[in-house]
Amino acid sequence: MRLSKDSDGYKNYLKNVKKEKTKILLYQILIFAGFLILWEVLANLNIINTFLFSKPSDIYSLFISYVQNGQLLTHVGISVYETLLGLIIGTVLGILVAIALWWSEKLSKILDPFLVILNALPKTALAPIIIVWAGAGIEGIVVTAVTISVVVTILSAYNYFINVDEEKIKMLRSFGATKSQILFKLIIPSNIGNLINLTKINIGMAWVGVIVGEFLVSRAGIGYLIVYGSQVFKLDLVMMGVFVLAFCAWIMYAILNLIEKFYNSRR
Repeated sequence: MRLSKDSDGYKNYLKNVKKEKTKILLYQILIFAGFLILWEVLANLNIINTFLFSKPSDIYSLFISYVQNGQLLTHVGISVYETLLGLIIGTVLGILVAIALWWSEKLSKILDPFLVILNALPKTALAPIIIVWAGAGIEGIVVTAVTISVVVTILSAYNYFINVDEEKIKMLRSFGATKSQILFKLIIPSNIGNLINLTKINIGMAWVGVIVGEFLVSRAGIGYLIVYGSQVFKLDLVMMGVFVLAFCAWIMYAILNLIEKFYNSRR
């Protein structure tokens, strides 16, 4: 039996769901805060070596200084720009190729072994070659990010497309629907949620590609801060870069979550 949206039972259900989400968020905050406090205490008691592990208070002080002099915003802006380019190009290109494979069964059979091999290759290990080919600048870094995400996008999106309910496809064909109509009226609409989830996965992959590229050739960006900090044995800078990287990835993930909730609310 379905509950009416105006019923007391439905309202209580929503209230309980909200309470549960609040509890989970509180637990997450407590775990993170507890980790930072423990880290700070162990560092101050010299139980862990601050030269190797730094400590939260030093990282925070460095963070404030980088924010005040404007350097952090510059580095974050460059990395976010490169990541967004890699994410958009890799995701869109991967979905377009997946559509082509769905459209032509013969093409999918021809390309299948090549895609499997490309997916198995360690793309990060090939990053130096990719950057030499594409150029030692933003282009090379973006191409590295695209390379890491595009094959997984193709394979995943194609798998989503071919697993749409066959009975629905047969029904549309029985009404005389063309292949393009089946694609735009059934295949893509029924996989919007899957494609959003795939984009969430690609956020992490795009960041990996960007950071690896910045390790190799960049003179700016979060990856540059991390590798520079490790080269001069300034672990405060390394850890600050890691925290900023995690925060940026989380923000992008949260934005996609909002988009997904908006889409689900409109269905």
